[in-house]
Amino acid sequence: MEQRRWGDRPYYSLDHYFRSVYGEKIYKLALHAGCTCPVRDGTLDTRGCIFCSEGGSGEFASALPLTPEGEPSIREQLDMGMERISEKYHGRHCLAYLQPYTNTYGDPERLRGIYTALLSDDRVVGLSIATRPDCLSEPILQVLRALKQLFPEKALWVELGLQTIHPASIRYIRRGYDNSVFEEAAHRLHRLGIPLIVHTIIGLPGESREDLYSTIEYINTFPIFGIKLQLLHVLEGTDLAADYAARRFEVLTEEEYLDLLIGSLERLSPEIVIHRLTGDGPRSILLAPLWSTDKKNVLNHLHAEMERRGSYQGKRYAPSGDIVRL
Repeated sequence: MEQRRWGDRPYYSLDHYFRSVYGEKIYKLALHAGCTCPVRDGTLDTRGCIFCSEGGSGEFASALPLTPEGEPSIREQLDMGMERISEKYHGRHCLAYLQPYTNTYGDPERLRGIYTALLSDDRVVGLSIATRPDCLSEPILQVLRALKQLFPEKALWVELGLQTIHPASIRYIRRGYDNSVFEEAAHRLHRLGIPLIVHTIIGLPGESREDLYSTIEYINTFPIFGIKLQLLHVLEGTDLAADYAARRFEVLTEEEYLDLLIGSLERLSPEIVIHRLTGDGPRSILLAPLWSTDKKNVLNHLHAEMERRGSYQGKRYAPSGDIVRL
């Protein structure tokens, strides 16, 4: 069977999506909304998810300049970010990405102001909001509904950290909600017409190949817009780092990771856009796996191995007939 391609890739990359929709490369610019998280502020826990850094896994977000009132200055962050990326990217547009912590967790009117400021900027083609499925209250959903009506020409996406569907892993990573909460959130977002991006982790301690693939197959049963297939990173200062130091688990080798990643891509619906394939662990706090710091090399190896195997996204995908249309 001939290898399917999206542009020059054997998978439906976010870059291919952007070029198809906007006719140019769009840079996803990470920004900080000044939010916290229910697994950090004592609502559910104070330690955060076991793998999450002190920075809320948002070390690549722009620095957090504040207004005189102590609020994050979104416009200043956007200006700084666009200036930084202009050195390597000559386009004039970006997709704003509220990345660290939980970006629907807080006062809805305060968050409305941040979302509106970003979507009002001519340089911004859309907004992606990283959050948790248990932090999509009705007032927040009303804000999102209003923004879709106010900015119909702009993208508005929500990213949810599912990571895994397996109860033992859910408890271990301190996710703080069960799968039914994710399912309800997916339902509500779909009803609003808001595209959903799901985060998963490859290499969680104790998970088998079959466990990973069953998470992928679960995701296929929802009308998901995009997915992030994230390599497990061990970051300094996390409880995961303590378990790693105690040799309670081993991280994946590059060869093991690529094999699991290719198997996941082959089982994934070809309609789902790939937003991430490796991850970006900050070098300053990354403990393992160190091979992941050379992202370009990892992607080159991935493409070469997929070519060798005749592999492509959806090669083993078989719709089960029970896709949840919501």
